[in-house]
Amino acid sequence: MEVVKVSQQQIESQSKLTEAEEKFERRRKTIGFFLGPILGLLVYFTPITGLKPEGHVLMAIMTFVATWWITEPVPIPVSSLMGPVIAVLAGIVPVKGAFAPFADPLIFLFMGSFMLATAMMSHGLDKRFAYAILSMKWVGSSPTRILLALGLVTALCSGWVSNTATTAMMYPIAFGLLMAIKDMYKANGQDLDLNTYKYATGLMLMAAYASSVGGVLTPVGTPPNIIMMGFLTQLANVKVTFFQWMIWGSIAMVAYFILVFVVLKRMFPADVQRIEGAEELIMERKAALGPLKTGEKNAIIAFAIAVFLWVFPGFLAIFFGPTAPILKTFSQHFPEAIAAMLAGLLLFIMPTNWQKREFTLSWKEAVKGIDWGTLILFGGGLSLGAMMYTTGLSKWIGDAIVKSTGANSQLAIVAIFSVMSLFMSELTSHTAATNMVGPLGITAAVSAGLNPVPVAVGIALASSLGFMMPVSTPPNAIVYASGLIPITKMIKSGVIIDLIGIAVITIPIVIYVVQWAM
Repeated sequence: MEVVKVSQQQIESQSKLTEAEEKFERRRKTIGFFLGPILGLLVYFTPITGLKPEGHVLMAIMTFVATWWITEPVPIPVSSLMGPVIAVLAGIVPVKGAFAPFADPLIFLFMGSFMLATAMMSHGLDKRFAYAILSMKWVGSSPTRILLALGLVTALCSGWVSNTATTAMMYPIAFGLLMAIKDMYKANGQDLDLNTYKYATGLMLMAAYASSVGGVLTPVGTPPNIIMMGFLTQLANVKVTFFQWMIWGSIAMVAYFILVFVVLKRMFPADVQRIEGAEELIMERKAALGPLKTGEKNAIIAFAIAVFLWVFPGFLAIFFGPTAPILKTFSQHFPEAIAAMLAGLLLFIMPTNWQKREFTLSWKEAVKGIDWGTLILFGGGLSLGAMMYTTGLSKWIGDAIVKSTGANSQLAIVAIFSVMSLFMSELTSHTAATNMVGPLGITAAVSAGLNPVPVAVGIALASSLGFMMPVSTPPNAIVYASGLIPITKMIKSGVIIDLIGIAVITIPIVIYVVQWAM
């Protein structure tokens, strides 16, 4: 049969919010615009015992910023910048102290990873990887195996490329497969409505959910991971390595992925045993990429260098011990941020066409590929987190939470703050949620005399479980805008995955695996 080609216009035609959804968004932002400063002023003028004056003022600022993070009347990075600016105006911290976290090494670790991801996408290396797996013989035309393969590709890519970019890449692939199904029905004299087709909902949800699941694999997979690593260093003086995170992340990713696959397969089964034209569609797109190009080879080399430098210290620690001089020397010269920046900068000097002085990555491409908003949000979160620590605000709130809940064990602390992180990630971006919950969880653990690492990892993992609402994560929003996912279906599947994920996967992994790996 003829392979269906999906145009950008076809995709965009499916990507419009309904009038009711637009009204809700406008109302949410309008209310939040006024509610943020009002709540901040209420906190400021409310007497609070046991809290230093500067901590009280910071609490008012945090209330204002957090409200704007949740309701988004202005872009979230703008809200993140307002926190440090107002804090300086209020005399809580000097200007250098307020903006120093924006130059934290983890910022540059993320920047380098953005450069690598941009080069991989601009040269089509991500698509080549995706089609290589989807075209494997074991996948074939089986709807179940296609769902599995699409999820695996998405999860593995998302461990190294941003969740949003990964979903944006997999979205047209999933849509093309659905159009092949529609064409198959048409050839048999039937008209298939994709808006009510269960398998279409499941395939689209897989493109989003697997992206969020894959993000937990590495520190650079999703912002919450690296944010919590920064908070651990900043608030508890604990250094978590890239290799250590990958140990926990790989176990969590596999467990989450199995859960997502089982839930989506059972809730949204296909009604056919074979998708005619699926193999042709994938093979045609794979063939269109042609042979491996110079830019792709260069991107592979740079990426391999970064990964090697990130994980090699872990192997040194295994073979020579965590206190070995060779490990200390290597870590001094090649910390994770330097490894990322070195690989990223190599892209600017590795030529693709020397005669034309064209290189693997141009500055224009890098500027577009680097998510500056995420870097600003990350810096703002670290700045506010540092101020919460120095003013005693995070300790005061952490102690209040521990006292009110009676949590005095590792399990209780992890459970409370993981659930809090999950709840907040359903209301706002998981990055903003981590910035709000992270300092509280780490400080509460330290105040209770417990290991802060499990609670930090729990907060990061739980924030990636925001599967219920379109606003929870950009991947959710991307696939929801297709019009193929009824909001009730997203909520129902999201609730099941969230509850099982937090209770059966997140908390056990954090309590047993993380503490064992430490």
